[in-house]
Amino acid sequence: MTSTADPSHSPSYSALRAQLETLTTEAFRSELAEIDQLPTLEIARLMNAEDATVPAAVAEQLPVIAAAIDGAAERMARGGRLVYAGAGTAGRVGVVDASECPPTFNTAPEQVVGLIAGGPDAMITSVEGAEDSRELAAADLDGLGLAPEDTVVGVSASGRTPYAVGAVEHARELGALTVGLSCNAGSPLAAAAEHGIEVVVGPELLTGSTRLKAGTAQKLVLNMLSTLTMIRLGKTYGNLMVDVRASNEKLRARSRRIVALATDASDEEIENALAATGGEVKNAILTLLGEVDAPTAARLLSDADGHLRAALRAAKG
Repeated sequence: MTSTADPSHSPSYSALRAQLETLTTEAFRSELAEIDQLPTLEIARLMNAEDATVPAAVAEQLPVIAAAIDGAAERMARGGRLVYAGAGTAGRVGVVDASECPPTFNTAPEQVVGLIAGGPDAMITSVEGAEDSRELAAADLDGLGLAPEDTVVGVSASGRTPYAVGAVEHARELGALTVGLSCNAGSPLAAAAEHGIEVVVGPELLTGSTRLKAGTAQKLVLNMLSTLTMIRLGKTYGNLMVDVRASNEKLRARSRRIVALATDASDEEIENALAATGGEVKNAILTLLGEVDAPTAARLLSDADGHLRAALRAAKG
């Protein structure tokens, strides 16, 4: 008779279980053991109260986040890329944030990249064992042709996911800037990165369900990383998205509104400016505020590395 070993009795399983039991994100909350017996409204209030604690946890890490943003922006200004690498929820949050940058900031698809362990299929289905592979992370980064001007952000709620840790370790070996985003203190991921961001949100409403508070924290931090980096790169004018890509009717209407808010020009002037600049919001604003023609606006923006305020100063100087 052939016997089958019980994986729960293997040394590696025991070590992993012991490790997980030390993580804040995996902690069991005995006071919530009867949560399924509560009225739906009461559970909703409990969950809402839990979610409300996340911004405060993020706030504690703002100095580290700001330093990471300045480093990433400096490299991106020299042609570098921002790359997120994670597994499961963490990977999905990274892919979503990256995918929003082209329509919001008119970045090229390869400028902000989201890597998820197991590839695109892992966005909707679990890819067995992918998150446990440091080698897979290295291969994914090598596939991008990672360079020292790039920034790699490893994302993992536990801070121990081999794919995320491996991505940061490999990126650092190649000379890229590295950021580790986790939701546990003293994580291997933060230790491996130059900028270790540890947003400690505490135990989840459902034990170990890190798509909840931890996922929310990751979403907030990645929003901050991409948005503030783009502000530093001149992708905005004040709080206006002047590099927005008008790829549908809603965004075309938003483009016109942005030009109006920035210039107080008439509808006819706005239409003429957008027509002359091929729908480029930033260029249209410069033609109106700087009183220059479209080719001059394009040249001034190129000379200013896309920073509208600097181009305006040059136009008026």
